[in-house]
Amino acid sequence: MAPRILLARHGQTQWSLSGKHTGRTDIPLLDEGRHGAKLLGERLRHEPWNELPGVEVRTSPLARAKETCEIAGFGDRAQDWDALMEFDYGAYEGMTPAEIKAVRPDWLIWRDGVPEGETLAEIAARADEVIAWARSADRDVLVFAHGHLLRVLGARWLGLEPSFAARIRLDPTSLSILGWAYGEPAIERWNDTGHLG
Repeated sequence: MAPRILLARHGQTQWSLSGKHTGRTDIPLLDEGRHGAKLLGERLRHEPWNELPGVEVRTSPLARAKETCEIAGFGDRAQDWDALMEFDYGAYEGMTPAEIKAVRPDWLIWRDGVPEGETLAEIAARADEVIAWARSADRDVLVFAHGHLLRVLGARWLGLEPSFAARIRLDPTSLSILGWAYGEPAIERWNDTGHLG
C-alpha cells in the first residue's frame, strides 16, 4: 500500500475563532476545540480507521496541536516535530486579514507573504520535508498541525506551488487525507468535519 497522510487540524482557539493569524503564539484550545478533538478521536476509533493500527503519528509542538492530538487519543503515539509548526507570520502575528488590509488593501498572504516572518518558499520546504518522511516507508501517517501549514502540505503533495493553498481552506478540527489515484498523488478527503455534527 502506498503511504497516505492523514491531516488533523487543531481544534478551535480564541484567535482562530476571531480570524487572527496565529503562528508561533502558543494559544490554548477553547472548550469547543477540546470537544471537537474528542469527536475527531471517536471518529478515528471506528470504521474505516479502527484506531489506525500501525500509523506513525507526529504533532506540532505548539499546545493547540499537541492538545488536540492528546484528546483525540494519539498523544502516547505522537512525536513532536518542528516541521509541523504553523506559518511564522512575523509582523502580522495576531492580526486579522481585515487589519492587515487596512494598511495593505491588495494584500494576499499566498502572493505577498509577511514582513519579518517566514517566506512561502520556507514553509513549502517544511511541507516537502513532511511529505518525504511520509513517503519514506510503507505505512500511513497522521499529523496534527495548523491550517496554513496543512494547506501548503496539500498543495505540495499534489506537486503544486504553495500559493495553490489559497484555494483549499481548512476548518478547525477537520480531517483530510492525502493519498493516491491511478498512481498519482491525490486528495482523497479534504476539510471533512462530519464528526463535528
